[in-house]
Amino acid sequence: MIDFSICQASLERNIKKARENGIILPTISQLKNPETVPEEIKERLRHVGMQDFSPLNLFRITWKNEPVHFGGTYGKPNIIELPHELTGVRARIFCLVGKWFPTGCHKVGAAYGCMVPKLVTGQFDAANQKSVWPSTGNFCRGGAFNAKILSCESIAVMPENMSQERFEWLSGIVSETLRISGGDSNVKAVFDCVNELKRTRSDAMIFNQFDEMGNHLWHYHVTGTAASEAFEMLRTEGDRFAGVCFATGSAGTIGCADYLKEKYPCIKVSAVESLQCPTMLNNGFGEHRIEGIGDRHVPWIHNIRNTDNVICIDDNDPMRILRLFNEKAGRQYLKEEAKVDPEFVDNLDIFGISGIANVLACIKMAKYYELTEKDILGTVLTDTSALYQSRIRELAAAQGEYSVSKAAVDHAYAMLGARTDYVNELTYPERKQIHNLKYYTWVEQQGHAASELNALWYQPENTWDSVHRDITQLDELIENFNRAVAGA
Repeated sequence: MIDFSICQASLERNIKKARENGIILPTISQLKNPETVPEEIKERLRHVGMQDFSPLNLFRITWKNEPVHFGGTYGKPNIIELPHELTGVRARIFCLVGKWFPTGCHKVGAAYGCMVPKLVTGQFDAANQKSVWPSTGNFCRGGAFNAKILSCESIAVMPENMSQERFEWLSGIVSETLRISGGDSNVKAVFDCVNELKRTRSDAMIFNQFDEMGNHLWHYHVTGTAASEAFEMLRTEGDRFAGVCFATGSAGTIGCADYLKEKYPCIKVSAVESLQCPTMLNNGFGEHRIEGIGDRHVPWIHNIRNTDNVICIDDNDPMRILRLFNEKAGRQYLKEEAKVDPEFVDNLDIFGISGIANVLACIKMAKYYELTEKDILGTVLTDTSALYQSRIRELAAAQGEYSVSKAAVDHAYAMLGARTDYVNELTYPERKQIHNLKYYTWVEQQGHAASELNALWYQPENTWDSVHRDITQLDELIENFNRAVAGA
């Protein structure tokens, strides 16, 4: 499922380029278990900022970074547990925090998972090709970050209606930014753009997160391990890992559910999407405002067999909570009236829009299954509110000044009063029905074979399980690459 065929000439150019720029590549195993990173590299990390364009920051593409802006090494997974006063449910909910990745977002991991197999095989020629990152935002940023570290040029392909902070971050880092009409839901237009690049530019290498199994592999091992360790950190006697909820986007993050299903067979896995674009819920379509989740198709790398239900979130609700968490009056309400721990409230900048949607889905799951204080749910906070300050200003301009009373209404309506509507617990035929939707995007439009699609469903041991085992061969290739760079 991951192509490991070697292109020797370009591989040698990649090795030369890495040697010239002092680049050492981390293995996936090291990102999964960063305590195995060599002590020399850990010591050098003490002199590097989290957001620096340093080759050493490739070793920080992990959930286990020390949560400091400069000089940190590693520790336990970065998590936050949500207080019951905020969620209104008895079940415990934890979030893996994306803030403490380079770029402030965990999508840098997906980008590395897509890029490194092609780099260490020479299928991508870093000296002569530009890396192309089709995305609704954060994958572009992660890819551009990695490309800059590797001293290769990059092209961002992104819908024009994404937040201005995304475009500002990319300016000066990427060689080109291609803006596609529309918003998050317009993934087809992004695919059309990159297919045109394939046809017309020999210097373009596409890293398509939606069908690159390296994305799935990284999340299976790195995010899956972090989520499992987070649960084990929080559990007390008799606790159950009841479920996880992930807005699908590229369906990379939900790939960690394959790992969690193996370790906790009774866990429930929810795929989260916007009610305004309910592709999995009812083959629907539309536009929405939960930035970072692309719709109107089912990603190739989404293992639908391991998805237990689909939860739709009305995109008005994350926007309500975005203001609640970031406006002064909202934080005042949470501290003084909702009685949420003030220290927790002071750190609400760690929630981006999709992370809020993930939390709302966890609340729905807790209510749907009538979970108790012995049940633990997990999710991720992909990015932070730093990327959405322009959205907060837009909401203020449209809705007027925020107040404590508005904050109370938003909290009561979107969180405490969350309903269990638009939750579909999937039967076997419904799972297969969603899987079959891949045909129209990936076979008819993007060139995959129908036999490959059938293999994803009927031969998991030769597809999904094979990708999970590919860590061994990929890590061997990375180690060989590093030895060649060192001249060993």
